[in-house]
Amino acid sequence: MPLYEFRCNDCGIFDEWRMMTESSNPAHCPQCQAAAKRIFSNVGIQLNGALRLSKTANHEPQLVTKSDRDRDRSPRAKSHGGRPWMINH
Repeated sequence: MPLYEFRCNDCGIFDEWRMMTESSNPAHCPQCQAAAKRIFSNVGIQLNGALRLSKTANHEPQLVTKSDRDRDRSPRAKSHGGRPWMINH
């Protein structure tokens, strides 16, 4: 169930857990029991470190030459013959 915010004219803002089907119905203030209207506030979003971009991130693609590719390949990844998917079989 989502948490909704309501405002009582006399007591102020309070939160209440409600089903989504009851979200537009007025709530009763927990202090004075008066009818309170739902208010819409900003959603709190927290990003974890994986979603943040580094300040030093390079957005340009890296130019790779043929010699760089061959040097980075492990010996196991090299194919022997015309069937690279049949390595070590």
